[in-house]
Amino acid sequence: MLAPSYLPESKQTLITELTEGLESNALSWLSGYFAGVAQGRQALRTAPPPVLATATDVAVARQLTIIYGSQTGNAKRVAESLAERAGGLGLTARLVRADRYTTRELKDEQLLYIVMSTQGDGDPPDDSLAFVEFLRSRRAPKLPQLKYAVLGLGDSSYPLFCGIAQSIDARLAELGGERLHDLGTADLDIETVAIPWTDSAIALAQKALKAQDIPTASVTPLHPKTSRATRDQPFLAEVLLNQPITAAGSDKDVRHLEISLEGSQLSYQPGDALGVWPTQASVLVDQVLATLSLEGAQQIEIGNTTRSLHEWLARHRELTQLTRPFLAAHAELAGSDELKALLQPDALDGLKAFLETRQLLDLLKAYPASWSGLALVKALRPLTPRMYSIASSQSVVDEEVHLTLATINYEYEGESRWGVASNFLAALDEGEKLPIFIEENQRFRLPSDTSRDVIMIGPGTGVAPFRAFVQERSATAASGRNWLFFGNPHFASDFLYQTEWQRALADGDLHRLDLAFSRDQADKVYVQDKLTERASEVYEWIQDGAHVYVCGDATRMAKDVHQALLRIGRQEGAMDEVQAKEWLDGLAAQGRYARDVY
Repeated sequence: MLAPSYLPESKQTLITELTEGLESNALSWLSGYFAGVAQGRQALRTAPPPVLATATDVAVARQLTIIYGSQTGNAKRVAESLAERAGGLGLTARLVRADRYTTRELKDEQLLYIVMSTQGDGDPPDDSLAFVEFLRSRRAPKLPQLKYAVLGLGDSSYPLFCGIAQSIDARLAELGGERLHDLGTADLDIETVAIPWTDSAIALAQKALKAQDIPTASVTPLHPKTSRATRDQPFLAEVLLNQPITAAGSDKDVRHLEISLEGSQLSYQPGDALGVWPTQASVLVDQVLATLSLEGAQQIEIGNTTRSLHEWLARHRELTQLTRPFLAAHAELAGSDELKALLQPDALDGLKAFLETRQLLDLLKAYPASWSGLALVKALRPLTPRMYSIASSQSVVDEEVHLTLATINYEYEGESRWGVASNFLAALDEGEKLPIFIEENQRFRLPSDTSRDVIMIGPGTGVAPFRAFVQERSATAASGRNWLFFGNPHFASDFLYQTEWQRALADGDLHRLDLAFSRDQADKVYVQDKLTERASEVYEWIQDGAHVYVCGDATRMAKDVHQALLRIGRQEGAMDEVQAKEWLDGLAAQGRYARDVY
């Protein structure tokens, strides 16, 4: 392509070098960037490559900065939408992941929006640990010039709902910032809160930037619209295989599912998640209706949508997880002082235990109250998709996606209880269909340098993405070594994918395998214990450039593994506690310590 005569020859060469080899998405982004430069009539610099920026990076005081922290991708998705809407209105905005944000810039920010998820019961997402720690520290600057707004994403089945967002909002005010918009706290039905919050926040940003008479530049969407299935328009996929992979004597029912992607146009990479929209079991819906003496055929209108009460409960409302807002509403309706006491600030431990051990049906039976169908549907949290780490590489399985699923089944006071998604999936027969979509996880990727070694720590179903990792590394002939730490209660009944790992060892696709079967001996042994046993070699691998991955339970395993890695740093690297923490934080910042925990 010939460049116009008004473009200097030296710049033509630079443009050629810049665009060579770029895909269409990157070229589209550059197009939006240069349009912003022209419109702004000023010299703008682009963000460094690691920063996920969606706009030209003008002087900090002349733009809306949007920082996001995301564990599963929801906060990222909301933040991207916020940035794209800002750009569509002509506002100059930049979008930065929390671990890519240069904290020294904070003292100069004038307009800052933060979209932050809460992981588990009050923890920040992995990509935001350092940012949150900085804000909480004495190093955080005074912010008298800052106008800010915070949107939190969380799960109201935990007592500390949106706890990280609440603490960030309070801390920015403590540092002297002016709250431009009230804190938003979105439950799993994210859009219910996120959409109106974003509408208001964008309007306030327009006023704030217009008041400064700021030249504006547009934002080019990061993801061009496609016809592929999405969260809101999932693909109806066929089940090809649904088989148990634990033995009959196991305390667990773990399934391996293979699902067809034929005709979906869906693609994924190792580390991504599969989103599944479940349906509540009819027996549970009928029990709820019977307990409340309600008719499933009753027509309920919410907004402009009318459905039968049975359909609302089966496909659109959460029935297996209690939430604090519903508990509060039910306590008032039942007139229960006992339930009201659980909602007091000094009763967090009791509330946590109550929410973890009881489902909706248990609450309705133990504390009777009279609900109308309409009030019930309005009070219950909307049913949301469940995310599962993908257990396959598309380089190997082509138009398929595989899952490793642990079913949740237990008894409460003699009655059966279950998890909605695992019950839904486990009951599917081959040939039946389920609604799915792909959720990207950019933070949980294999190293681009295939000569790098990888250490994978995944007990139980946390091993799922590492099955995908090993498949991918084999298919791409990666020269780096692969080391897997796996654990479960019993060798004989719970060794998931045993024959595959043995074959991978024999073929040279897996170089080390350390196993921790906790109940096969008097003293319980876990993956973190195996890490400590192999401390010298683990440290050597890491210092030679290995990437470390952890997948599984966030509440205990991931924290114990984290502590084991810190001990390895202190022991093998002769580090003190501060140095070990900085070492591990540095690995995370380089993308060499990644976690997919839940």
